Amino acid sequence: MAVSPLYLLDPDDGPLHATATPHEVRLAGSSPCEEWCCGALYVTVRREGQQVVWAGWRNPASQDLDLPELRFDVDQYEAEVNRAATDRGWEWPAGAVARLLQARLRRHEDWLETWDCEVEGIGAPRTEPDRIHVVLMHPRIRTEADQPWLQFGITLPVSQDDPVDSQAAHLQARLTAGDPRAIAEVWGGSEAYAEQLGYPWPH
Repeated sequence: MAVSPLYLLDPDDGPLHATATPHEVRLAGSSPCEEWCCGALYVTVRREGQQVVWAGWRNPASQDLDLPELRFDVDQYEAEVNRAATDRGWEWPAGAVARLLQARLRRHEDWLETWDCEVEGIGAPRTEPDRIHVVLMHPRIRTEADQPWLQFGITLPVSQDDPVDSQAAHLQARLTAGDPRAIAEVWGGSEAYAEQLGYPWPH
Protein backbone atom coordinates (compact mmCIF):
# COMPACT_ATOMS: atom_id res chain seq x y z
CA MET A 1 0.00 0.00 0.00
CA ALA A 2 1.17 3.52 -0.76
CA VAL A 3 2.33 5.64 2.16
CA SER A 4 -0.30 8.19 3.14
CA PRO A 5 -0.30 11.54 1.29
CA LEU A 6 -0.57 13.13 4.75
CA TYR A 7 3.08 12.20 5.19
CA LEU A 8 4.41 12.36 1.64
CA LEU A 9 2.75 15.70 0.84
CA ASP A 10 3.07 17.50 4.16
CA PRO A 11 3.19 21.18 3.09
CA ASP A 12 5.80 22.03 5.74
CA ASP A 13 8.36 19.23 5.56
CA GLY A 14 7.12 16.63 3.11
CA PRO A 15 9.92 14.18 2.24
CA LEU A 16 9.44 14.47 -1.54
CA HIS A 17 11.08 17.89 -1.56
CA ALA A 18 14.61 17.62 -2.91
CA THR A 19 17.74 19.00 -1.25
CA ALA A 20 21.45 18.69 -1.94
CA THR A 21 21.61 16.18 0.91
CA PRO A 22 20.22 12.81 -0.28
CA HIS A 23 17.44 11.36 1.85
CA GLU A 24 15.52 8.11 1.64
CA VAL A 25 11.73 8.17 1.29
CA ARG A 26 9.39 5.27 2.03
CA LEU A 27 6.80 5.21 -0.75
CA ALA A 28 4.91 2.00 0.01
CA GLY A 29 4.78 -0.88 2.45
CA SER A 30 2.83 -3.83 3.77
CA SER A 31 0.63 -3.47 6.83
CA PRO A 32 0.40 -5.00 9.36
CA CYS A 33 3.11 -7.34 8.01
CA GLU A 34 6.73 -6.37 8.71
CA GLU A 35 8.55 -4.90 5.71
CA TRP A 36 11.43 -7.37 5.96
CA CYS A 37 8.85 -10.11 5.37
CA CYS A 38 6.25 -8.67 2.97
CA GLY A 39 8.23 -5.83 1.51
CA ALA A 40 8.33 -2.05 1.18
CA LEU A 41 9.50 0.42 -1.45
CA TYR A 42 12.11 3.08 -0.73
CA VAL A 43 13.82 5.58 -3.00
CA THR A 44 16.60 8.08 -2.33
CA VAL A 45 15.77 11.65 -3.42
CA ARG A 46 18.46 14.25 -4.05
CA ARG A 47 19.00 17.46 -5.96
CA GLU A 48 21.81 17.51 -8.49
CA GLY A 49 22.22 20.93 -10.08
CA GLN A 50 19.02 21.70 -11.98
CA GLN A 51 17.73 18.16 -11.68
CA VAL A 52 16.00 16.10 -9.03
CA VAL A 53 17.15 12.48 -8.98
CA TRP A 54 15.26 9.44 -7.74
CA ALA A 55 17.69 6.53 -7.39
CA GLY A 56 18.81 3.82 -4.99
CA TRP A 57 15.50 1.96 -5.02
CA ARG A 58 15.28 -0.51 -2.14
CA ASN A 59 12.97 -3.28 -0.93
CA PRO A 60 13.98 -4.78 2.46
CA ALA A 61 12.31 -8.09 1.52
CA SER A 62 14.07 -8.54 -1.81
CA GLN A 63 17.57 -8.02 -3.14
CA ASP A 64 16.32 -8.33 -6.73
CA LEU A 65 14.67 -4.93 -7.04
CA ASP A 66 15.91 -3.28 -10.21
CA LEU A 67 14.28 0.05 -11.05
CA PRO A 68 15.81 2.78 -13.22
CA GLU A 69 17.13 6.11 -12.02
CA LEU A 70 14.63 8.90 -12.67
CA ARG A 71 15.53 12.53 -13.33
CA PHE A 72 13.27 15.60 -13.30
CA ASP A 73 13.69 19.29 -14.00
CA VAL A 74 13.96 20.86 -10.55
CA ASP A 75 11.53 23.74 -11.23
CA GLN A 76 8.87 21.48 -12.74
CA TYR A 77 9.38 18.92 -9.97
CA GLU A 78 9.03 21.35 -7.07
CA ALA A 79 6.05 23.03 -8.71
CA GLU A 80 4.29 19.68 -9.00
CA VAL A 81 5.08 18.65 -5.41
CA ASN A 82 3.73 21.99 -4.17
CA ARG A 83 0.62 21.67 -6.34
CA ALA A 84 -0.06 18.16 -5.06
CA ALA A 85 0.43 19.28 -1.45
CA THR A 86 -2.39 21.83 -1.80
CA ASP A 87 -4.76 19.47 -3.63
CA ARG A 88 -6.95 17.79 -1.02
CA GLY A 89 -9.32 16.20 -3.54
CA TRP A 90 -8.31 12.72 -2.38
CA GLU A 91 -9.20 13.43 1.24
CA TRP A 92 -12.45 12.22 2.82
CA PRO A 93 -14.20 14.27 5.58
CA ALA A 94 -13.01 12.17 8.54
CA GLY A 95 -9.46 12.25 7.18
CA ALA A 96 -9.59 16.03 6.91
CA VAL A 97 -10.93 16.38 10.46
CA ALA A 98 -8.16 14.09 11.77
CA ARG A 99 -5.48 16.11 9.97
CA LEU A 100 -6.80 19.47 11.18
CA LEU A 101 -7.30 18.24 14.74
CA GLN A 102 -3.77 16.84 14.90
CA ALA A 103 -2.35 20.14 13.65
CA ARG A 104 -4.37 22.06 16.25
CA LEU A 105 -3.19 19.81 19.09
CA ARG A 106 0.44 20.02 18.01
CA ARG A 107 0.27 23.81 18.21
CA HIS A 108 -1.00 23.59 21.80
CA GLU A 109 0.91 20.70 23.35
CA ASP A 110 1.09 22.49 26.70
CA TRP A 111 -2.36 21.11 27.61
CA LEU A 112 -0.97 17.58 27.42
CA GLU A 113 2.02 18.42 29.60
CA THR A 114 -0.43 18.92 32.45
CA TRP A 115 -1.62 15.34 32.08
CA ASP A 116 1.79 13.88 31.16
CA CYS A 117 0.57 12.63 27.78
CA GLU A 118 1.57 12.99 24.13
CA VAL A 119 -0.36 12.48 20.92
CA GLU A 120 0.91 9.32 19.24
CA GLY A 121 -1.41 9.77 16.28
CA ILE A 122 -4.91 10.52 15.02
CA GLY A 123 -6.33 8.01 12.58
CA ALA A 124 -9.30 8.06 10.22
CA PRO A 125 -9.75 4.68 8.50
CA ARG A 126 -11.69 4.89 5.24
CA THR A 127 -13.72 1.91 6.45
CA GLU A 128 -15.05 4.03 9.36
CA PRO A 129 -16.13 7.30 7.72
CA ASP A 130 -18.11 8.49 10.76
CA ARG A 131 -15.34 8.48 13.36
CA ILE A 132 -11.70 9.21 14.11
CA HIS A 133 -9.37 7.65 16.66
CA VAL A 134 -7.05 9.68 18.90
CA VAL A 135 -4.14 7.72 20.40
CA LEU A 136 -2.25 9.09 23.42
CA MET A 137 0.84 7.82 25.21
CA HIS A 138 1.37 8.18 28.96
CA PRO A 139 3.80 9.21 30.35
CA ARG A 140 5.16 11.70 27.81
CA ILE A 141 8.82 10.92 28.56
CA ARG A 142 10.10 7.47 29.45
CA THR A 143 13.65 7.38 30.76
CA GLU A 144 13.93 3.72 31.80
CA ALA A 145 13.37 0.55 29.81
CA ASP A 146 11.07 -0.97 32.43
CA GLN A 147 9.17 2.25 33.17
CA PRO A 148 5.41 1.59 33.08
CA TRP A 149 3.47 3.13 30.20
CA LEU A 150 0.00 2.97 28.72
CA GLN A 151 -1.55 3.76 25.38
CA PHE A 152 -4.94 5.48 25.56
CA GLY A 153 -7.48 5.59 22.75
CA ILE A 154 -10.41 7.93 22.22
CA THR A 155 -12.97 7.41 19.46
CA LEU A 156 -14.74 10.60 18.38
CA PRO A 157 -17.74 10.97 16.06
CA VAL A 158 -17.39 12.82 12.76
CA SER A 159 -20.11 14.19 10.52
CA GLN A 160 -20.05 13.78 6.74
CA ASP A 161 -21.91 17.05 6.24
CA ASP A 162 -20.62 19.63 8.74
CA PRO A 163 -17.59 21.79 7.85
CA VAL A 164 -14.36 20.01 8.75
CA ASP A 165 -12.78 23.15 10.25
CA SER A 166 -15.59 23.64 12.77
CA GLN A 167 -15.59 19.94 13.63
CA ALA A 168 -11.85 20.01 14.35
CA ALA A 169 -12.29 23.10 16.55
CA HIS A 170 -15.17 21.46 18.44
CA LEU A 171 -13.23 18.24 19.04
CA GLN A 172 -10.16 20.18 20.15
CA ALA A 173 -12.27 22.02 22.72
CA ARG A 174 -13.75 18.74 23.91
CA LEU A 175 -10.38 17.05 24.28
CA THR A 176 -8.66 19.96 26.01
CA ALA A 177 -11.46 20.66 28.49
CA GLY A 178 -9.86 18.34 31.06
CA ASP A 179 -7.79 15.21 31.52
CA PRO A 180 -8.16 13.32 28.20
CA ARG A 181 -7.53 10.03 29.99
CA ALA A 182 -10.87 10.45 31.75
CA ILE A 183 -12.74 9.92 28.45
CA ALA A 184 -10.27 7.42 26.99
CA GLU A 185 -9.87 3.66 27.06
CA VAL A 186 -6.65 1.79 27.68
CA TRP A 187 -5.59 0.37 24.31
CA GLY A 188 -2.02 -0.73 24.95
CA GLY A 189 0.64 -1.44 27.52
CA SER A 190 0.20 -4.29 29.97
CA GLU A 191 -2.01 -5.27 32.86
CA ALA A 192 0.94 -4.87 35.23
CA TYR A 193 1.65 -1.38 33.93
CA ALA A 194 -2.01 -0.43 34.25
CA GLU A 195 -2.02 -1.55 37.89
CA GLN A 196 1.15 0.43 38.63
CA LEU A 197 -0.31 3.57 37.05
CA GLY A 198 -3.73 3.17 38.68
CA TYR A 199 -5.88 2.32 35.65
CA PRO A 200 -8.14 -0.69 35.06
CA TRP A 201 -6.94 -3.10 32.40
CA PRO A 202 -9.60 -3.93 29.76
CA HIS A 203 -10.93 -7.49 29.73
